[in-house]
Amino acid sequence: MIRIESPAWETMRAHARQAYPQECCGALLGRLDAHQKLVTQAIPLANAFAGPHETRYELRPEDLLEATRQARGQGLDLVGIYHSHPDCSAYFSKTDLANSCPWYSFVVLSVRRGEVEQATSWLPNLDRTQAAEERLEVPGPASGLAQ
Repeated sequence: MIRIESPAWETMRAHARQAYPQECCGALLGRLDAHQKLVTQAIPLANAFAGPHETRYELRPEDLLEATRQARGQGLDLVGIYHSHPDCSAYFSKTDLANSCPWYSFVVLSVRRGEVEQATSWLPNLDRTQAAEERLEVPGPASGLAQ
């Protein structure tokens, strides 16, 4: 299970709304224990994909390394990655799976007409051939998603 605290959730939602109709992406920092991941911070990162940002994102390795340094400096872990899907559902695509890392959670936000409508979290397997949906808890009424 992954639980996202309010400040991190609001950062993610604001980033997804601001980037719309393009995909946004970022890092999730927090704490890991045997039963849950707690996200306390979301760090917006640049979408470095060389093509159209409406259908794909790419993270620079140096940005992930810097996010890891920030996490360690605060006694936290890099728990996962988030990105948005403009005008479609919060599924984990074949491209998402192929570019994933099995030790991170991947939170996908569906953004329709500029508002976050749905969010899911995914855990890829070690060989990145499948991803299981992970239980996701976000703050707010109706999980803070647009109705």
